[in-house]
Amino acid sequence: MQAADIMTRNVITVGRDSEVREIASLLLEHGISAVPVVDEADKVLGIVSEGDLIRRVEDDKRNKSWWLRLFAVNDPGEYVKSHGRRAHEIMTPDPLTIDETVPLAKISRLLEKHHIKRVPVVKDGKLVGIVSRANLLQGFAVAGPETTASADDREIREAILKEIDDNTGVMVDRINVIVSQGKVELWGLVESDKERMAVQVAAENTGGVKEVKNNLGYVPRGFGAA
Repeated sequence: MQAADIMTRNVITVGRDSEVREIASLLLEHGISAVPVVDEADKVLGIVSEGDLIRRVEDDKRNKSWWLRLFAVNDPGEYVKSHGRRAHEIMTPDPLTIDETVPLAKISRLLEKHHIKRVPVVKDGKLVGIVSRANLLQGFAVAGPETTASADDREIREAILKEIDDNTGVMVDRINVIVSQGKVELWGLVESDKERMAVQVAAENTGGVKEVKNNLGYVPRGFGAA
């Protein structure tokens, strides 16, 4: 299986001038730990993670202490990251990216080697998805790292995701669909039993599906609340 078979396609993104407060709200609302920063052509400029935001808050608190400032080493780059108010000021620039054809085993090694939790997927220079550690585990759980996904499996996956997005009212960016030999596994979070069943029905009614295993969990109470 390859990146295209497990990646999240409906990627939440921000622009280079998005404000820190806006980014934090997006992470909370969608239950994600990072967002790619893209330009007008969907080229990936960087990534802002929850770690970047937390570090900014911690540095801000630390800078209020006059005696800690006595021991601080002034560094222009660190100053921008800890005081910046927009995405391009606090993001990790020029992140590692992969294309849709990279095998799962290689993605796993890249994440381990570079000590990262996710990697953007690009096609012709444009962002088309993102693969997280969770996506990898879901793929391995269904088919294993060496399993080959057929063109039919990919068409089934795209059809299910489109049906969920177009007709169920469920937030598809919280859903992942893994298909192997016509067998479908549903992963992610929904807000109710009705949403859980709607996603399952969307999968069951898709042509070529032989079996559906529903692993969907529920959004924690208060999750995404403003």
